[in-house]
Amino acid sequence: MLTKDDELVEGLKTNYLSLNLEEKERGILDYAVKLTKSPHSVKDEDVERLRSLGCSDTEILDVCQITSYFNFINRMAEGLGVQLEKEFDEYV
Repeated sequence: MLTKDDELVEGLKTNYLSLNLEEKERGILDYAVKLTKSPHSVKDEDVERLRSLGCSDTEILDVCQITSYFNFINRMAEGLGVQLEKEFDEYV
């Protein structure tokens, strides 16, 4: 809804690796995926890589907090069997 770029949105939903992204954007997404799929494997080197790509400490904190919160809310909703309301189905 915000980007008005259907190709970008579809690529983010299906496989961000297929998109033509800047190195910093890809690094941020790589970090978010790693934090989501295997949080125990995130190391100092992952944060240092983001810094080397030009991320500030505030940006890294934002990515970590947003990713963690999104994962928390999704796990709560799935754990409780929460279903999306019909009017929101089109955005998923």
